Amino acid sequence: MSDRVVLAYSGGLDTSVAIGWIGEATGAEVIAVAVDVGQGGEDLETIRQRALDCGAVEAYVADARDEFAEEYCMPALKANGMYMDAYPLVSAVSRPVIVKHLVKAAKQFGATTVAHGCTGKGNDQVRFEVGIQTLGPELKCIAPVRDLALTREKAIAYAEKNDLPIVTTKKNPFSIDQNVWGRAVETGFLEDIWNGPTKDVYDYTDDPTFPPPADELVISFREGVPVAIDNKPVTALQAIQELNRRAGAQGVGRIDIVEDRLVGIKSREIYEAPGAMTLIAAHRELENVTIEREQARFKKTVDQRWTELVYDGQWFSPLKKSLDVFVDDTQKYVNGDIRMELHAGRATVTGRRSDTGLYDFNLATYDEGDSFDQSNARGFIELFGMSSKVASQREQRLAGEN
Repeated sequence: MSDRVVLAYSGGLDTSVAIGWIGEATGAEVIAVAVDVGQGGEDLETIRQRALDCGAVEAYVADARDEFAEEYCMPALKANGMYMDAYPLVSAVSRPVIVKHLVKAAKQFGATTVAHGCTGKGNDQVRFEVGIQTLGPELKCIAPVRDLALTREKAIAYAEKNDLPIVTTKKNPFSIDQNVWGRAVETGFLEDIWNGPTKDVYDYTDDPTFPPPADELVISFREGVPVAIDNKPVTALQAIQELNRRAGAQGVGRIDIVEDRLVGIKSREIYEAPGAMTLIAAHRELENVTIEREQARFKKTVDQRWTELVYDGQWFSPLKKSLDVFVDDTQKYVNGDIRMELHAGRATVTGRRSDTGLYDFNLATYDEGDSFDQSNARGFIELFGMSSKVASQREQRLAGEN
């Protein structure tokens, strides 16, 4: 029996050509694995059939949308995952669930190698291969674009020569990766960082310059996870999808940044994440209401480290797992409702309520019913400023001696 290679298959030109290309270069049989993480586009059965028509000996498709939303997007939400304070880990959180299905398929079909379509310049090659070697240490990895010099020109020529069932003439000027958590766009004229994005860059969001009337909604959370929108129960996937639609219609969630890639270069990236950005804004505000001050301060440090680990492809690492435990513990009381107004590119919190919050009206009010004992403040200030006062007295004493 010849060797078998599991290929992460998208249905596009590069991975369709890679089926035959890998076979010719390695002599191995190719099993194509397509994972649906809410990227939309073609029907999975169409993609599966194309893989078989391009020479795959097996084609495996997985509907991982609910799994992705619940087990990958929701942990990112609990950790307020925003790389460089701007990017909600759109591609980074999808790679580990794809890796999980690739390794599962490799074991199921007796493959020795896993292949992916990443280049040698991006973050995704690291995310795929670190994940694969963590979940399947016995597996080898190859990347046809990187390792077998499969250029786009070669891919088009190969597809035409072998009459593969794939469109080869239409070239999208952008490199696009999308899933239910968001959409990432790069390359083309965007590589000149002085160039502003044109309208054709966007798909998940409408132009915020000409918005429809404001859209007000209430998101209900339980232990840091959305469970209802406007009192209608939702799954994690449904929450993201509805907010993608409603916030996207208002142009919410457009991001344009120069990003520090793991491989050491800076890259200009355009993202659209209307659902993710709306949920993170709501979640952060509910944490402000429900998490104790010192815990909240420390959680910001944990959130940033968690985000960096996930961005860097360390989803399955021991440290990431340990941080998950801390983050989950902080979410115990993150319950309640956040009212938001979506309008003209902004998702604005306008109201919050929680039965497990730490906001005490009687302590906060300056009006009748105030239960805060202001006489405690004088002694508190004296002790709070004591160390600075003593240090200042020393400086003044020594300055006087000189």
